[in-house]
Amino acid sequence: MNKSILYYFIVVGIFAGLIVWWLDAGVILDAGKIATLTPILPAQNSAWNAFVAEIQHAFKHPLAMLLLQIVVIIATSRIFSYFVRKIGQPMVIGEIIAGIFLGPSILGLFFPEMVNFLFAKESLPAIQLLSQMGLVLFMFIIGMELDLSVLKNKGQAALTISHTTISLLYFLGIVVSYYIYEDYAGEKVQFHVFALFMGISMSITAFPVLARIVQERGLNRTAFGSFIITIAAVDDITAWCILAAVIAIAKAGNATSAVFVVGVTLIYAAIMWWGVRPLLRKMSEIYVSKENLSKTVVAVIFLMLIFSAYITEMIGIHALFGAFFAGVIMPQNSKFKEIFTEKIEDVSSVLLLPLFFAFTGLRTQIGLINTAEAWWVCGIIIVLSVSGKLIGASFSSRFLGLSWKHSFMIGTLMNTRGLMELIVLNIGYDLGILSPQIFAIMVLMALSTTFMTGPTLNLIDYLFHPARKRSKKKSTFNVLISFGPPEMGSTLLEVAYSLVKTDRNLTKISALHLTPSTEIGLQEAELFERNAFKDIKVAAEELNIQVDTIYKNSEKIAAEIVKTAQASLSDFLFMGSARSVFHGNVTGGIIQEVLQNVRCRVGILWGKEIENIQKVLLIVQDKKALYLAEMLHVMCQNPQLSIKVADFSEAFPFGDFADKHITELPITHLVNKEVVEKYDLVIVDILFWENVLATEEGWTDFLPSVLIVRA
Repeated sequence: MNKSILYYFIVVGIFAGLIVWWLDAGVILDAGKIATLTPILPAQNSAWNAFVAEIQHAFKHPLAMLLLQIVVIIATSRIFSYFVRKIGQPMVIGEIIAGIFLGPSILGLFFPEMVNFLFAKESLPAIQLLSQMGLVLFMFIIGMELDLSVLKNKGQAALTISHTTISLLYFLGIVVSYYIYEDYAGEKVQFHVFALFMGISMSITAFPVLARIVQERGLNRTAFGSFIITIAAVDDITAWCILAAVIAIAKAGNATSAVFVVGVTLIYAAIMWWGVRPLLRKMSEIYVSKENLSKTVVAVIFLMLIFSAYITEMIGIHALFGAFFAGVIMPQNSKFKEIFTEKIEDVSSVLLLPLFFAFTGLRTQIGLINTAEAWWVCGIIIVLSVSGKLIGASFSSRFLGLSWKHSFMIGTLMNTRGLMELIVLNIGYDLGILSPQIFAIMVLMALSTTFMTGPTLNLIDYLFHPARKRSKKKSTFNVLISFGPPEMGSTLLEVAYSLVKTDRNLTKISALHLTPSTEIGLQEAELFERNAFKDIKVAAEELNIQVDTIYKNSEKIAAEIVKTAQASLSDFLFMGSARSVFHGNVTGGIIQEVLQNVRCRVGILWGKEIENIQKVLLIVQDKKALYLAEMLHVMCQNPQLSIKVADFSEAFPFGDFADKHITELPITHLVNKEVVEKYDLVIVDILFWENVLATEEGWTDFLPSVLIVRA
């Protein structure tokens, strides 16, 4: 027996025996504490009954109930989010619907006992507190995502569009409040408080949802996309400042008392901006990586965040404002922000924010909108909210010189409300400003306005971008490289450069990288983009060529590749191989979906890493692959290539390629390790590749890298 095993059994056995002996000896001590033991459960099956009773008791324990609630909420949110993503909607739509589904409006209507069990009234405060903590962390991230430096160049135009739109919406909100105040305002709420709150509720824009839509559509790296985000940033800052003032008025009871609250708030803001902000900037210059970022520094940042939220809560303008402002004053050092965003975002958005949506859904009683008048009010509020944003932002943008297309896009994106609207509504509900009925109406407004953003943008694209026909006399040969791992990008660039090398003025090469998620923030997206294109930019410099980079985040990878290829009028699409989950074919999965829909030539690279392409083998299996002669014609213009052709078709036009770099290879020696392994790259038609996989077992074991081409 192994010495260590023997030692293990001896030592553990000795101490186990001693433990049993001392426990047995201690039984005599029970007599001094307990005179008589009265059995709680019947003697028959007492052990089993005791076990069942303990399980039942544990099941009703507050902690166990909270954990069960979290499981149900997160699972439901993910399910609904999955389905709404399938129809091109932002994830927040699914989370809002999931919250409403779990509440009295749907699940409670059909299964009231289940809702009463899962979300008993006495358990809701725990969910509310956790969700509020999630919002504090989330608002800190939103504050960090605001890049105040962009306001310097585009701040005036953004300020004009944002404030004119807010003014119009605020006016419409106050007008509609005048007519619905008596029936829909909370009890003992003054008209001016209700009207001011309705104004901010209708004029808010969801910066995080807007930013993610801009990312998904690939606009974030354009001047127009940067301008939209700037407008949203100005809108967010303005809206939160107005909200802070409205909360101060609501809590103080009158405008005069609110002046003191606003005054103290300005002092707080000044201390944070001119006192705390410089200290944070110095910290960011010292601690620039995870390696030298100690736990003490992390603790200091979290203390600053929580204390800022605490101060604003004590002042009377809500903790969320303090969290938001703490994020705003964070230094612009991107690495410093990335570290804290990474630490906070997943916990906030995946674990805690769904609790907020569920809590909102439990408050939302759509059944209260049970009269024709209530539905009329709901419809009017939605129409005014949509038209106010669309007209205000669009016409202001057009007045400043933007095109009608861009103006309408700004108006549509500013109409997105999402999570930010729900935060505002919950604040109003907690303060008693909004009645349950108007709260439900405003939740529906938030849901519908966010839902219509995507389809409206698609409509604008359709109206202002009619399908462009491919020109037969294009002046450039467009190449698109789509890659996942960064190292694959540089390899594909090497292949593309070698095979389509012509006059650099006549060839345009673009590189596309997609992040398969729409749940990432601006800071995280910038980090992913930098890392993705780092290798390919180095390779482009070494080859002395220009490569345009395209970064998007999308869950529909294949569809986005096809869309980008067709939008850029690509002549050749280069991709890395991808195996299907259910089939071993390297042209399966995403590749198969791209091949079925894209309308240009496709090259799929499979095999080993390529350092330098000098020897190329071109295999032509039949007359269907004679189109490869076009590729050979281009390859001939690269004097560094030594090309051999294996012609199975016996119809290849060698007369057109009388070049010393091209020779015909006897096909009888093709499927041979000693022959094939001499080449750096083998080029084959996709049909040949699929036939070889089916008939020549083991042939791919000794192949070098292979470019599988589809006409």
